[in-house]
Amino acid sequence: MNRKLRMGMVGGGKDAFIGAIHRIAAHMDGLIEVCCGALSINPEIAKESGKMLFLPPERTYLTFEEMMEKESLLPADQRMDFVTIVTPNFAHFAPAMMALDKGFHVVIEKPMTFTLDEAKQLKQKVDETGLLLCLTHTYSGYPMVKQARAMFADGVFGRVRKVWVEYPQGWLSKLSEREGNKQAAWRTDPKRSGKSGCMGDIGTHAAHLAEYVSGAKISHLCADLNVMVEGRALDDDGNVLLKFDNGAAGVLMASQVAAGEENALKIRVYGENGGIEWAQHEPNTLLVKWLDQPAQILRAGGNYSGRLSSYAIHNCRTPGGHPEGYLEAFGNIYRNFALTLSARIDGTTPPKEALDFPSCDDGIRGMAFIDNVVASSASAEKWTAHIV
Repeated sequence: MNRKLRMGMVGGGKDAFIGAIHRIAAHMDGLIEVCCGALSINPEIAKESGKMLFLPPERTYLTFEEMMEKESLLPADQRMDFVTIVTPNFAHFAPAMMALDKGFHVVIEKPMTFTLDEAKQLKQKVDETGLLLCLTHTYSGYPMVKQARAMFADGVFGRVRKVWVEYPQGWLSKLSEREGNKQAAWRTDPKRSGKSGCMGDIGTHAAHLAEYVSGAKISHLCADLNVMVEGRALDDDGNVLLKFDNGAAGVLMASQVAAGEENALKIRVYGENGGIEWAQHEPNTLLVKWLDQPAQILRAGGNYSGRLSSYAIHNCRTPGGHPEGYLEAFGNIYRNFALTLSARIDGTTPPKEALDFPSCDDGIRGMAFIDNVVASSASAEKWTAHIV
C-alpha cells in the first residue's frame, strides 16, 4: 500500500484513559492515521476531542451509528478502513456489529463483549463477513512473551506441566468508585462492566497470557472470588486453580486490592526440561530455567537475530539495551493488525509473524473464562467445566 490505513474511533475522548494509549500505539509505526471518531456520548466532549485531534468537524460524529452510516457512504478512497472501539464493556457489542455490517474491520478492547452470548454472535458475524477483528490483549505484544511462546511451541521444554500467572494491582484498595474516580466507577458497576470486576478486568489478561505462552487451553477451573472492600458490588480479588487440555495444572491469582502494587503481571511456565519466567515490570528480560544446566537470561533486541525467534525479532524496534515497554507492546498489536489488513487490501500474503495478534476466538475464551469463574466461585462443586 502507498498510503496509511484510516482508523475511526468509538470512545476515547479527552476525558478517557485508554483512548490516548490506543492512538499512540496506532501511530507508532506510521501505518495508521485517525480520520474520524465518535469520541464521547457527551456532545461537547466529542466536539472538543475532535478538535484536539484535528479532525474535520464533519467527521467528528456525535454517535457511533452516525459515524458508521456516514463513513460507509463516503468514496472508498476517503472512508475509514477500520474502527477501534474503546468504550466500557457494555458498549462494545453494538458498534462492533454495526461496523462489521457496514464492511469495516474492527479493533476492540477486552473483554470483547458484555456477555458470552454477545461474543458468540460477534464471532458469527466475523465469520459471515470475512472481516478482521483484533482484540487488544496488550501483554501478548511484548517481544519476550512471544519468545517464550515460540520456545514452548518448538518443544524446547518438552510437555508443559505447570503454569503460574499472577496479576496484582492495588489501585482499588479503597472505595474509589465513590470518590470521583471515573475508571473505578464503571469497572466496579455490574451494569457497565459485567458480572465480574477484577477477574473480568485483569483476570482475563492473566488467563489469555497463560494460554498464549503455554500453547495449552484451560479445560477446567476452580475459582474463589472475593469482595475485600466493603460496599463494592463486584469482585476485587480472586484465585483460580486451572487444568489444561494437555494435562498441565495451573494457578491464577488476580487482585486489585494488593495495596502498594502497580501493575505486577508475572508468569512462570514449566515443562519437562525447564521453563520460563517473565514479569511486566521488567518486560525486556526472559529468565530461562533448565533442569540440568544453569539458568539463562534472554534480552529483547532487534540485533539478536539468530538468538531469538523470528516472532520476537519481528516485534523489536531497537537494538538490545534500548528498553521497549507497554506502549511498544500495544504498538505491536496494532502493527501486526495493520500489516495483515494492508496485505489483504493489496491481495498479498503477510508474513506469518504479522498474523500473530489476538482475535475473536481469544475474545470468546475470555468471556467464557469470566462466566465459568463466576459460576465456580458461586458453586459448592470443586471443579467447573470450562464451557465455551
